[in-house]
Amino acid sequence: MTIGTLYLVGVPIGNLGDMTPRALEILRAVDLVAAEDTRTTAGLLARYGLKVKLESYHKHNTRQKGDKLRDLLLEGRSVALVADAGTPGISDPGSDLVGVCADAGIPVVVVPGACAAIAGLTGSGLCTDRFVFEGFLSAAGKTRRMALEQVASERRTVVLYEAPHRLRRTLSDLAQAGLGGRRIVAARELTKLHEEFLRSTVDGLVSRYTEDEPRGEYVLVLEGLEAYEERVRPEDDGEKAERVERAARERSAALVRDGLPVRDIARMVSQETGLPRKEAYAMAAALRGDRPKDDV
Repeated sequence: MTIGTLYLVGVPIGNLGDMTPRALEILRAVDLVAAEDTRTTAGLLARYGLKVKLESYHKHNTRQKGDKLRDLLLEGRSVALVADAGTPGISDPGSDLVGVCADAGIPVVVVPGACAAIAGLTGSGLCTDRFVFEGFLSAAGKTRRMALEQVASERRTVVLYEAPHRLRRTLSDLAQAGLGGRRIVAARELTKLHEEFLRSTVDGLVSRYTEDEPRGEYVLVLEGLEAYEERVRPEDDGEKAERVERAARERSAALVRDGLPVRDIARMVSQETGLPRKEAYAMAAALRGDRPKDDV
């Protein structure tokens, strides 16, 4: 008997997203759809006119339903696993089912869709070259404290999930962990009508949400330790001189294009950038093609 296939099907995060043609094709063809919340998924399927048998699969029945779904797949049935929103297996029990199927030799096919963590990260404006996904922090106790310590020492950008009723506490805990000055982006209601990217520091968001009521589901993108240290690291004399010269040259070139006299350019550039007047004069004269004079 041919073994069935488990499909991990990405679904829209919010009301502005659509199913991909491949996802719709898979959902039409499978024998069963396993869903975290069958009511939510039933509404999604109805939106596209799909009539498929549904089976609940959530964190409270992973062992019982996982065995049942594994057996159906071994009998040759095909099953599509969907999350309430986004990509199944990311901060939901879908990863357990994938593990069960992998152990049983059942093929697993990923049908990509939206992912809140990646959507929030790419729109954050923070470093995306290296990042770590932490999902939801542990609720309380020693485990939470250890997680906060790990976040504080993490050199890469950190991506977190948070619910609105826990957002204030998480921001406060991050501040108390010494992260008040870190840049952070709170991406809320991704791909929905009220999508918003709030860019601030941890302390800034703590202050904001002292007054404002958190609304919607959040992706928190936190500046990593490496980027933070680079941003706040004092400049040495060589770096400062290089920065001043670069700024002076860019400003001088712009003023030369505007046709200002060399003497006026030198005065303005020196005042704006801190470059000594004589050096500013020589730079402007060189850009103008004039010969520098001694009487600056």
